[in-house]
Amino acid sequence: MMRDNIDRPAIVNEVSAAFYRYEQALINNDVAVLDELFWSDPRTVRYGISENLYGIDEIRAFRNTRSSPGSERLLQNTTITTYGDDMAVASTEFTGEGSGKIGRQMQTWVKFPYGWRIVAAHISLIG
Repeated sequence: MMRDNIDRPAIVNEVSAAFYRYEQALINNDVAVLDELFWSDPRTVRYGISENLYGIDEIRAFRNTRSSPGSERLLQNTTITTYGDDMAVASTEFTGEGSGKIGRQMQTWVKFPYGWRIVAAHISLIG
C-alpha cells in the first residue's frame, strides 16, 4: 500500500537534513549551497515573493544578483511529508527580522542519484 511508504522515518530524516541545510544556506546567503540544492534543470520552477523564475539559469541569475544578504528567520508549522523513497514536500511558515509579515514556503524535493534537490518552490507573504 502507498500509505505504508509515506513518512518512513529514515526518508523523513534525509529530507529534513536537506531542508535545514537549505535554511542555513539561506540565512548565511551561501549561494553555492542554495544553487546546489535546486535541481539543475530548465524545468525547475521557483515562484518568489516578487519574481517567477523558470529554469535553473533564471534561479541562478536571481541568486547571483541579489544584493541583500541572508537574515535570520523564525520557522513555524514546518511539515515535511515524504512519499516513497524519492519524493517529498516541505512546507513552513516564517517570520523575518522586523518584517511584521508571515511568509509561507513550499518546496517539492526529489531524490536523485546525487542527492535530494528542490524541483519546485513557492514563497509568498501574508500582508
